[in-house]
Amino acid sequence: MRILVAAAAFSSGMSGIQRHALNLVRCLLLQREVSAVHLVVAPWQRELVRTAGFSSDARLHTHIAQMGASSLGRNSWYYRELPLLARSLNVDLVHLTYPVPVNASQYPCPTVVTLHDLYPYEIPMNFGFPKFIFNRVVLRQCLRNVGAIACVSDTTYSRLARYTPASVPAKSSRIYNCVEPASECATESPVSEWKNEPFLLCVAQHRRNKNIPLLIHAFDRLLRSKKIPRGMRLFVVGITGPETIRIRRLLENRGLGEQVQLLEGLSDRQLQWCYTNCKALVAPSSTEGFGLPVVEALLAGCKVVCSDIAAFQEAGREHCNFISLGKGEEERLAQAILSTLSRPTQVPVEFPHLSAPVLGEQYVLLYRRLLATASIARSTAFSSSLHPTSERQSL
Repeated sequence: MRILVAAAAFSSGMSGIQRHALNLVRCLLLQREVSAVHLVVAPWQRELVRTAGFSSDARLHTHIAQMGASSLGRNSWYYRELPLLARSLNVDLVHLTYPVPVNASQYPCPTVVTLHDLYPYEIPMNFGFPKFIFNRVVLRQCLRNVGAIACVSDTTYSRLARYTPASVPAKSSRIYNCVEPASECATESPVSEWKNEPFLLCVAQHRRNKNIPLLIHAFDRLLRSKKIPRGMRLFVVGITGPETIRIRRLLENRGLGEQVQLLEGLSDRQLQWCYTNCKALVAPSSTEGFGLPVVEALLAGCKVVCSDIAAFQEAGREHCNFISLGKGEEERLAQAILSTLSRPTQVPVEFPHLSAPVLGEQYVLLYRRLLATASIARSTAFSSSLHPTSERQSL
């Protein structure tokens, strides 16, 4: 199989989508049936690929998409140029690593998309008005036009039926995100001002569903009540977004500018340092498609406090301290953090079902089924052209 993995996205820093794309490539390169992987990224993502740690596998070929940095530029490239690239590379299948506009009639091969979440419907203010309308249109158009959909969790898979026609869930399956123990860890803090103070960790983009302001309020409550050390800090790791201004304003109003660090652009090694050295990971999201930071933290032997939502339950049902959101959530989160800090050291948790060899086989099985279906469809069309119906013959 010759697979094109389309990973061009808006951010130059590491995010869940970029991490998924790179891990997808790792999964595929472990499969003998895959003879070539063509990874397509945006010009501003060169460094991500360079530092991904891929071995010198001759089957991997990286391509730089000549696209504009705006949303219109990226979506236009996906709709117009990607089918042409797939044709020129003579690939057997195209895997889109997140929903984008799909010009189905122009593709010479089957297409698959990874579906991470249903945010345009579940929490539209992640995108703001009127952007969420455009995101809904793109999502529906993509899911309707691709040949298959790979949902990253049972949570995402189960929610498809709420927002899409019956034909969409029918061509969907669940293939988890690949998450494995880190092979390397930085030896120094990514925060130059850090002086060995204890710290809490939150790994989240600055989006509405991540509930970062809620965490800041709970952290401030614990500091003011002197229930945690005065020198305790909070590191929030994630790319900026619609909530960034609100978060910075809150930190200024609460006088937390020195104790709460907003970090962006960390390498995998630096992120692993954060997991290894933090006192606990806190993830108070209102909705998620997959609990990536929760799984990564548990793999690293990190204690976890998180909201009681389906994706986090699926990720770490037996290993996390869950809190319910709603009235009184700030106090409950503060108390959960406090009780978690007093718990014994967490033992690293294993997730064999999220390993690259296991998921690589699942991807290849999905591709094989899709290619077989496409082959049957071509044979049927060819046969019909050789044997016209009696109605057509009489014309």
